[in-house]
Amino acid sequence: MTPLINCAIGIDDNGTILSVTTPDDPDHAGILSDARLADRLQQMPSHTYLIPGLVDLHIHAPQWPQLGKALDAPLEEWLLKYTFPLEAKFSDIGFATEVYDDLVATLLAHGTTTAVYFGSVDLEPNVVLAKACLKHGQRAIIGKVAMDHPETCPDYYRDATPDDAISLTRAFIQTLAELQAGGQLLVHPAITPRFVPSCTDALLEGLGDLARQTGCHVQTHCAESDWEVAHVKERFGKTDAETLAQFGLMTNKTILAHSNFVTDGDMDSIALHGSAVAHCPLSNAYFANAVFPARRALDRGLKVGLGTDISGGFSPSLFETARTALVASRCACSGTNPNLPQVERGTGEDALTTTEVFWLATKGGAEACALPVGAFETGRQFDALGVRAGDVTSGFRVHASDSHQDIFEKLVLTANVASLSHVWVDGVQIDTA
Repeated sequence: MTPLINCAIGIDDNGTILSVTTPDDPDHAGILSDARLADRLQQMPSHTYLIPGLVDLHIHAPQWPQLGKALDAPLEEWLLKYTFPLEAKFSDIGFATEVYDDLVATLLAHGTTTAVYFGSVDLEPNVVLAKACLKHGQRAIIGKVAMDHPETCPDYYRDATPDDAISLTRAFIQTLAELQAGGQLLVHPAITPRFVPSCTDALLEGLGDLARQTGCHVQTHCAESDWEVAHVKERFGKTDAETLAQFGLMTNKTILAHSNFVTDGDMDSIALHGSAVAHCPLSNAYFANAVFPARRALDRGLKVGLGTDISGGFSPSLFETARTALVASRCACSGTNPNLPQVERGTGEDALTTTEVFWLATKGGAEACALPVGAFETGRQFDALGVRAGDVTSGFRVHASDSHQDIFEKLVLTANVASLSHVWVDGVQIDTA
């Protein structure tokens, strides 16, 4: 990672980056002069560093009230005991409005400028979530969750039929288009089968057809736990990834949450389809009993980003998620069982680096969700954070002896919500106070 020093980023009225220059570039001084004369020059304060906005690839919006609790059961029990009853409450639009307004505002304050949300089964609460994103100015991908299997979904919280789930998904796609008619799209729809175990064959087939017809994003869970993997194997005789591909749900705009147990063949298929993985290291510690092989996935050409997996993960901060990914990778590669010889203790692969987890939280996530953000490059949208060193409530400190690389690593490993002085989406500064 080579930081750009004293660079100028030129953007247009739509927030699109037109130029990125440094003092060594011949047109740098002229760009600064023109911006100053037009009263359009915004300069960062001393000891404040500009980074791309963070991209969170996996958030369960209706699980926000559950953050930090109810983590005592395995996945299949956790869903029925805690999560489905909570998500069903979002049919109360007043409740949904209050929760989602707080969720979106909080995530923006933590630096999440792009959020990929699983919604709930009912249509209207997902529209409420979209309106909250538009109100606060957060870029988002949102999906009405589709789940209809009577053997794995409770009667009080599921789509009545496959046709109902498909028609409601189609209606949500249309509603998002109408909400943003004539303007620049900030909130995008996603076709969202919860995961294979919660969907009948007819629903999976219908959603795959809808994905082909609309070209929308697709998001689902894939190979998250031993239980899920065993369920899909028994039902279809295939892996989770193979089953999703069979139903047309593996596209170049598909985000697969978790994917801890994907095989090498699955990885090759995911890469071939141009699909992506949302790596959720914190929730994996609770529900997967495994570490996603991030190094192997990157080496095999997969698109990978990070997800907080609220509320399976208990932190809303993608900074914390990046750090957890760093630790999880080191544990997987070096091993954790002290009773084994060192050479047998881990995978032996190279662990992720600080630079790589920052990339996963920014440009990697942007590429995973096929949106032009995540980096300061011409043609991308200016979604950015100002990160300030020296605040007494933050561990982010800069000393005279620190190199630029030192400062970068300190920022990634120590910055928190108190360090964020500015948040922009589409070139518009967001009020996160």
